[in-house]
Amino acid sequence: MQKIELLNNITHECLKVDAKFSAELGDNVSNTVTFMTELSEVQKEYPILCRKDSETGEYQAVVFFGLQKDENLFLIGHDSTSQKHLGWRAEYVPAAMARGPFSIGAQRDAGVEKQNPVVHIDMEHPKVNCDNGQELFLQNGGQSPYLDYITSALNTINDGVHLTKLMFEAFNKYDLLEPVTLDIEFLDRSKLKISRFETINAEKLSRLSAEALAELNKLGFLQAAYFILTSMSNVGKLIDWKNRKLVAGGDAN
Repeated sequence: MQKIELLNNITHECLKVDAKFSAELGDNVSNTVTFMTELSEVQKEYPILCRKDSETGEYQAVVFFGLQKDENLFLIGHDSTSQKHLGWRAEYVPAAMARGPFSIGAQRDAGVEKQNPVVHIDMEHPKVNCDNGQELFLQNGGQSPYLDYITSALNTINDGVHLTKLMFEAFNKYDLLEPVTLDIEFLDRSKLKISRFETINAEKLSRLSAEALAELNKLGFLQAAYFILTSMSNVGKLIDWKNRKLVAGGDAN
């Protein structure tokens, strides 16, 4: 059960957060949402697919960490000498994962919602404690470098929600999305089918009129479409990592 509190340097002066990534800390998820504001970084290391949320009916961009439920192939043993993010084998961690126990929301004053976003923390999250981990505040009350990093991740999400919605509206305007199914066979002959997702139709993208291309390019959505397309090459990396684990009996990284 969550216990969400507005973060401040008085109540949470001594609070710490374990910044490592591990299954024990709740990071064993196979995918999460990603946003237009980070696609340029995400596409370098992760596959990105699209889907329509069953509850809201709105499209989401989804970044994959694994190929099966509760499988995160980016989780590895902690090595502070070689890892930028402890327990995670990539240079960039998508914002929805990087944020950990933190979230962003609007502060309320006498029932009136303010426009300035504020940071909240889930006190029941497994990464939150008072003994070990990254400090949130400096001795003078200012934000620690770690909290600066978290704030940046939250801003990526906050700014990205609206832009991602506009991006998909543009993709649908030009009918650029198409269903995609991944049929995968591993070295042990086991098979896996991933469906009910969509991706960019490369042929339709290449046939857009000059006016349509100019519009998408001006908004930054043309580049985003190519990011989604090129990210699919990372599916091969996940299959390779999965095969290595299967050959090694499930322990290889």
